[in-house]
Amino acid sequence: MQLATSSQESPFPFFSEDDSSPQEVIFGIGSSAHVGEKIKGLGNRALLVTDYGLTQAGHVDLIRESLVLHGIEVFTYDQSIENPTDSSVQACVEFARPLGVDLIIGLGGGSSMDTAKGCNFLLTNGGKMADYWGVGKASQAMLPFVAIPTTAGTGSECQSFALISDDLTHQKMACGDSKALPSLTVLDPELTISQPHRVTACTGVDALAHALESAVSSKRNSASFRHAKIAFQLLEKNLPQVLSFPHDLDARGQVLVGASHAGAAIERSMLGAAHSMANPLTAQKGIIHGVAVGISLPGVMAYNAEDAEVCSIYAHFACLANLATIDDSEDEAALALIRRVHELLDLAGLPQSLVELGFSSSDIPTLAQDAAEQWTANFNPRPVTTSDFESLYAQLLVRSVYDSSSSEGV
Repeated sequence: MQLATSSQESPFPFFSEDDSSPQEVIFGIGSSAHVGEKIKGLGNRALLVTDYGLTQAGHVDLIRESLVLHGIEVFTYDQSIENPTDSSVQACVEFARPLGVDLIIGLGGGSSMDTAKGCNFLLTNGGKMADYWGVGKASQAMLPFVAIPTTAGTGSECQSFALISDDLTHQKMACGDSKALPSLTVLDPELTISQPHRVTACTGVDALAHALESAVSSKRNSASFRHAKIAFQLLEKNLPQVLSFPHDLDARGQVLVGASHAGAAIERSMLGAAHSMANPLTAQKGIIHGVAVGISLPGVMAYNAEDAEVCSIYAHFACLANLATIDDSEDEAALALIRRVHELLDLAGLPQSLVELGFSSSDIPTLAQDAAEQWTANFNPRPVTTSDFESLYAQLLVRSVYDSSSSEGV
């Protein structure tokens, strides 16, 4: 599928020739108004999963009108919640079960799309979300799924995973199956303008973390690395513009595409220790995911940069962003990249110490134990133990020494 940017007429491929995918990705300003035409043929009775805020913003009406115009009956479930749980997904399933839908559409951020994917698992295969924790555990066919993101961050629109929290433990369950991958993804930067600045900042940082973690994951490969590199270049260049000039549709489009590339990178590789550290912060004190992963990322990057191959990748990314030159050592270039991450966190207005988030040293042992049990820890390029996580969290009690005000090296 050819994907055009809003700043040029000539399209370029989202997927490379050696990265064939059953997914179709469409990008364009105002493209969501034509979603009915694109969806036609996938189904006739659509479950539209979203949240009430998007109903109030008018996005639901826009999508519904396009679908109805092309003969598609629409049933709207706008009760998805942030960080969906097994019980919240079950509520969506109970709404959908008597309707006889043959198509599911996720409209919104990662939470709405995760709810939609989770509903797809349970509606078609039964059981509870814990039954699908892992990869490829759905034995029955699933309904066609269409993803329409209104935030640029999670990359869920290019992933087959639903991230659902356990109601009791609050542990995030990554439930993945190739049958859950969106058949169609529609990227319309106009839908992202309604985001509050805080949401833009947090989701943008999340996307940046996806790009930088998937690029060095132990499961990285040529396809995932291509997506991660494109994502980083688009995000590093355009996220500052979006944060400073939120109505710049061209920059918003590039960030949206970058976030989707980062999602595709995760789909083909995995994440790492920064996400392992983020989830316990969210579970313990409800820290917004983008804040939690943002505060964790620089320290994990410094830890991973002690691996020569990872350091080389960081140096390559630094050169791509003109943060370093080929005359700099790889250690110097990697440090420049880490400092740039700090700059972006500052620009986003995100806290960069655990103390600012209400944590103290007494919280570290539990945080570290929980982080070590996270699935993504297994894919960090450097092995990371509970003791390592304790050290990483301890470094976060105050602002990292690897920020732009420091002269220390990696």
